[in-house]
Amino acid sequence: MPSTAPPTIQATRTLAETRLFRVESVDLCFANGTQVQFERLKGSTNGAVIVAAVTDRDEFVLIREYACGTERYELGLPKGRIDAGEIPVEAANRELMEEAGFGARRLTRLNEMTMAPTYSGQRTHLVLAESLYPARLPGDEPEPLEVSFLPMAELDDFAASGDCSEARSLAAMFLVRAHRQRQEREENA
Repeated sequence: MPSTAPPTIQATRTLAETRLFRVESVDLCFANGTQVQFERLKGSTNGAVIVAAVTDRDEFVLIREYACGTERYELGLPKGRIDAGEIPVEAANRELMEEAGFGARRLTRLNEMTMAPTYSGQRTHLVLAESLYPARLPGDEPEPLEVSFLPMAELDDFAASGDCSEARSLAAMFLVRAHRQRQEREENA
């Protein structure tokens, strides 16, 4: 059975650094005396947001943008880094305006997600954006992003379609759908 106490960090060293990430070597000592060296990605210290914007017609607002990692265009939710001095809901509203051309009157932080916690500490805050209105801010995208709408009722088929391979977007949409279903059950109880 694993110990409940986390291992002791003996040392960390920067192996490489870019404008987005830092690769670190981490020397750990576990409670049972085992010593290992792990590598991890350190992302932005402020974290990031992913915005599940839902229209009054129960549709997710999606953007289509080029994903360099998969070398193709992907559909997904608006997302981005949290700037210094911002809280997650402020960053979410800004990213929504920059990437999709909408603002939200109601923003709710639902959850915090990681993509690969064994080697990356990057945290992404899931924010539900509702009561949308048209609003655009200039963003940092290299080309205009295509905006589309996905009825929440079609989420299962969309997830199976392959049009979106990003786990954060898919997980966020399923979490929002479950959140909405819980709210509905509570209101009808």
